[in-house]
Amino acid sequence: MIFRNFISRKLDFYKLKTIETANITFDTVFKIGLALLFLFTLIWISIFLYVLFYYTYVPSIEHVKSVNLQFTACDGEGKNVERGVCSFLKAHVELTKGNELFMLGQPYKITLFLEVPESEPNKSLGMFMVCGQLLDKKGVTVSMSCRSAMLRYRSPLVHTLTTLALAPLYVFEFIEEKQIVEVELYSDFEDDQNFPVTDVIVELKSPKIQVYSSRLQIDAHLSGLRYIMFHWPATSAAFGITFNLTVILFVTFLSWWQLYGSNTNEIK
Repeated sequence: MIFRNFISRKLDFYKLKTIETANITFDTVFKIGLALLFLFTLIWISIFLYVLFYYTYVPSIEHVKSVNLQFTACDGEGKNVERGVCSFLKAHVELTKGNELFMLGQPYKITLFLEVPESEPNKSLGMFMVCGQLLDKKGVTVSMSCRSAMLRYRSPLVHTLTTLALAPLYVFEFIEEKQIVEVELYSDFEDDQNFPVTDVIVELKSPKIQVYSSRLQIDAHLSGLRYIMFHWPATSAAFGITFNLTVILFVTFLSWWQLYGSNTNEIK
């Protein structure tokens, strides 16, 4: 009887000990899980804030718009009137329909690329003017720029030797006798908040130039923090997310201290 009571007390003791240990373990695991969930939520909030800041602060590095040049054709009814182009080549390029394309305070380089054949009219043309006119959504001219351009010169000897050396590529149309003329209309353009640019008018001041195709390219000149965030995205993201997480944890700790820390001190 005494032995049975002893065994029963031992079993009850170990049972209570097991239940107590299980409760402590469950409570510890629950607190750790809750802390990890809280930390995981703060990390995702930090990531979201960094991504939001990145896409708000860092502009798109490049915009490319096709330029469809148009002209007025000659009637050719008179004896002394030649058929062909009787006006300057001109194009209206719509940059954006509603939203602003340029970020305020950010300098941009605006370049026109002309794909032109190495034809005799283009070679004999020499220099010609290329003008770009920036307009706001009401059609008001914000800025205008004109630059001179010409084809790269190649002597007849160099042209003949190049043609002979690359004859198979020319025959099978792997390459063409053409050049890309790059005209930098603006090297450091900044948009005006009161008159945001939405359209561009491009005009070639020569009716004799022959053009295959053309495009307008807008490149953002990044500097400072924007340059670092764009060219070193992984490093800047790690630093930015860590900074956001530190600030959020600090604010959370201060909020907790204001709510519970002061009450604890008053009770003591």
